[in-house]
Amino acid sequence: MLEEFAQRFAGNLDRHGGVTWEEVEGALARHPELCQAIAAMEATGGDPDVIGRDEASGDILVCDCSPETPAGRRSLCYDDEALRKRKRNPPRGSALSQAEELGVALLDEEGYLLLQTRGEFDRKSSSWIATPPDLRGLGGALFCERRYGRVFVFHNGADSYYAARGWRGVVRLPA
Repeated sequence: MLEEFAQRFAGNLDRHGGVTWEEVEGALARHPELCQAIAAMEATGGDPDVIGRDEASGDILVCDCSPETPAGRRSLCYDDEALRKRKRNPPRGSALSQAEELGVALLDEEGYLLLQTRGEFDRKSSSWIATPPDLRGLGGALFCERRYGRVFVFHNGADSYYAARGWRGVVRLPA
């Protein structure tokens, strides 16, 4: 996994926002448990790569950089609450549960917008993103996509699911 991760890093130097491979290697050496989460991102089609650094914490951000939402993470509703409430034609699971199983966090709106400055993603698919509790409490959830050269943030019922909607994750490597 590390070799493939290093090759992707070297092949996409414009994505990294000034983060060096030596910094990534050092962070992984200090936190080897995070290698498993990155490997899970890879195994489900995420093409993980570094997209920069969290300005507040200094953490290195490793995100799904597959051109479309990862194929191994589609056709899911937002969370388990929505899954339980869906009586007819329930999906096979939820984005939040799958992310938790992989040890990955869903991208939030800020992270998704940062990702889109590193390339063009989700031009034919869409991705659930972390939804603020007040919106989720009303039954909704947020998702994003890129269309017509722009990035859009939308809402939908948290129990909805579509073949082209999945989720993108992020792993934070502590500084």
